Amino acid sequence: MPVRTASYRTLALIVAAALFMENLDTTIIATALPDIAREIGAEPLKVNLAITSYLLSLSIFIPLSGWVADRFGARRVFSLAIAIFMAGSIACAMADSLMGLVAARICQGFGGAMMVPVGRLVILRAVPKAELIKALTYLTIPALLGPVLGPPIGGFIVTYSSWRWIFLLNIPVAVVGIILSVIYIPPIKAPTVPKLDWAGFLLTGIGLAALVFSFEAMGRFPLPNWVLGASAAFGLICLILYWLRARAMAEPIVNLKLMEISTFRRAVLGGSVFRIGIGALPVLLPLMLQLGFGLSAFASGLLTFASAAGALVMKGATQFVLRSFGFRRVLIVNALLCGAVMMTYSLFTPTVSHTVIFLALLAGGFIRSLQFTGLNALSYADVGEGAMSSASTFSAMMQQLSLSIGAGTAALALHLTLAQRGGTVLAAGDFQPAYLFIGGIVMVSALFFIGLRQDAGANVSGNIRSMPVGAEIKETGSR
Repeated sequence: MPVRTASYRTLALIVAAALFMENLDTTIIATALPDIAREIGAEPLKVNLAITSYLLSLSIFIPLSGWVADRFGARRVFSLAIAIFMAGSIACAMADSLMGLVAARICQGFGGAMMVPVGRLVILRAVPKAELIKALTYLTIPALLGPVLGPPIGGFIVTYSSWRWIFLLNIPVAVVGIILSVIYIPPIKAPTVPKLDWAGFLLTGIGLAALVFSFEAMGRFPLPNWVLGASAAFGLICLILYWLRARAMAEPIVNLKLMEISTFRRAVLGGSVFRIGIGALPVLLPLMLQLGFGLSAFASGLLTFASAAGALVMKGATQFVLRSFGFRRVLIVNALLCGAVMMTYSLFTPTVSHTVIFLALLAGGFIRSLQFTGLNALSYADVGEGAMSSASTFSAMMQQLSLSIGAGTAALALHLTLAQRGGTVLAAGDFQPAYLFIGGIVMVSALFFIGLRQDAGANVSGNIRSMPVGAEIKETGSR
């Protein structure tokens, strides 16, 4: 089938729709766990494996995504990833046992691991860097919409229908996504592809999965601390071994030389710290509103939707803000604002007006959307074409790890607060220290952006006023 010429908006919306499906599915299942447990005859705690198995599958296969896209072509891999995710969704809907559900979720995780970084790679290679911010703005929305829409949609489906519809709803989105991908996504493919670094794939995949499991288990499984510590240590050792091995390799599966690029290094490291704080919100907000304030899952979801509304409002202003002030100034000031706004969430109490809470969450979603888009765009500003696939893979790995650390940090903060007051049931006041702590983490991320040049990423932001006269912007990085 001939490929039609598509604008960056069309490409971005195709990829964003697939990413939204993946993000929504990841969060929506948590609401349905009790009903799933009853129907398949399993203990609710064990059904958490349906979430953990997906995250582990995602972590294991993300390092492989860049090489697969280069080897078989981004369009083919992205379309196939959507199909695999859809097949896993159908298998989830048909599952009648815990093991069947876990196997289906692993299949979904494999599709998701290819879908997210490869979808981003499609945008990075097909869209000129001058239009990159506009395109990446569309990809920011799914990451913000999914966590806030998941609980209310899941609650509505479980209340008025069967939990199986949570997975069946993915089918029409996936079918449309596959058709549009085949029609509009160009057949992007690397001219030369090295042999697959199997040892590197195993070290990075297993290492990342072990770390993600350690942090995710903090909030989901009552495992002994030594088990979690051993898992984290094992994962860290695997990644250190990979780092030692990759230094001497010409074509490692994840190109660590990308960290020599200042804009990429600071965006990835600062962005990881920022996402640790953001990763705590999907844990803290629903628990506070439902357990602390006594709201229903649906009412809680309607409030947290304010974050997504703020992100949608910000979409049109992102390009203007970054063009006017540049990456360095925006990322520093906005990180401080994000942290400060998250700290104000500690002032929420059951007596605070829902309108006030809605407006605070709206403001938080507004500025977080700007930060996400800025970080994503700066990451690839100085990365050369030959290194784009590895950069997308590297970035996806760090994002997955930091969000998991954030979820574990939130759970740990709540456990420590409970232990300090000797309680066993969460109360409204238990969330205040956690919000102050994660807000502080978000503010610390600003330190990584201080060392950026004034003209950092000007080829993407268009902030030419910060560039020295006669300066030339060069892309760096190789495969």
